[in-house]
Amino acid sequence: MNAPFGVRQFVEQLPKAELHVHLEGSMRPELLLELARKRGVSLPADDVAGLRRWFRFRDFAHFLEIYLACSRCLREPEDFQALMTDFAAHQAAQNIVYSEVHFTISTHVGNGVNGDEIAQALGEALTTAEAESGVLIRLIPDIVRNLAPAAADVTLEWALAHRDKGVVALGLAGLEGVSVAPFGEHFALARAAGLRTTAHAGEQCGPESIHEVLEVCRPDRIGHGISAVEDPDLLRALAAERIPLEVCPTSNVRLGYAESVARHPFERLRRAGVAVSVNSDDPPLFETSLIDEYQVLAAAFGYSRSQLGELARSAFEHSFLDDGLREEYLERFDAQLKTLLETTV
Repeated sequence: MNAPFGVRQFVEQLPKAELHVHLEGSMRPELLLELARKRGVSLPADDVAGLRRWFRFRDFAHFLEIYLACSRCLREPEDFQALMTDFAAHQAAQNIVYSEVHFTISTHVGNGVNGDEIAQALGEALTTAEAESGVLIRLIPDIVRNLAPAAADVTLEWALAHRDKGVVALGLAGLEGVSVAPFGEHFALARAAGLRTTAHAGEQCGPESIHEVLEVCRPDRIGHGISAVEDPDLLRALAAERIPLEVCPTSNVRLGYAESVARHPFERLRRAGVAVSVNSDDPPLFETSLIDEYQVLAAAFGYSRSQLGELARSAFEHSFLDDGLREEYLERFDAQLKTLLETTV
């Protein structure tokens, strides 16, 4: 007999992948407070409740202030290991079996932390997470477009040197509106070395931002990309060339790039045939989770269980897993989704 399930229960049991989530932005207030006290970093609040209030952004500049404060609290290899371990536990609790995690290594190297020691600490945490909870995590070090190319050099060198510690791709983040022209060679070198690529674009700026990164960086995926709905030709190109968008609905709303989830362009992108995945971006900073993201989309657009399953499958399909491993994950996903759909109503 089929069991009556709500959307949230269905999504909780659905095996999921997440392709756009930032490690530093995944720091819970409890861990931030612990690390700040340990490393002598001053924060605007000295308790968890106060930090939660601070996490309610006024604008993108306020968000960056918080993000950089979290980064300043990561001073020793054990801090990075603690953050990754905490992140992995949170993913496992949501049945997120595979994650690709953006990580701004140049910030930490600039703060004086040894990059090789960071890689070792993160690699150990990834290995432990997979062994203990079956959660597979891979890393995407980000070039920050509004920093000097020297920081991009650090990012690329770290990415190429630590593929054995879980690095699968080179990313691009930072303030849109700053030209990405200086970074075309970095992305070309990453591709030549066998890394995949992704770039934030079309979140803070219009479709011209997406056009620029496609021309200069030639990424496999676009982070956010929601302003593509303003350019029908770009929409058609993204759909035809199967360039996926990593969409983060609550993040877009909280930062003012969408009026509400109900008015978010997610469904217009999907109907245009663009491949989209659902992501949480910086979950504790936006008071969300990947489960929450699926739930608010279902409420806003009336998605059925089958449609939610299609969205979850898209994340696995467009992941940077090796082809053989991706097929294994997809086979397991299809079997589990079939069982879920047959046994729940």
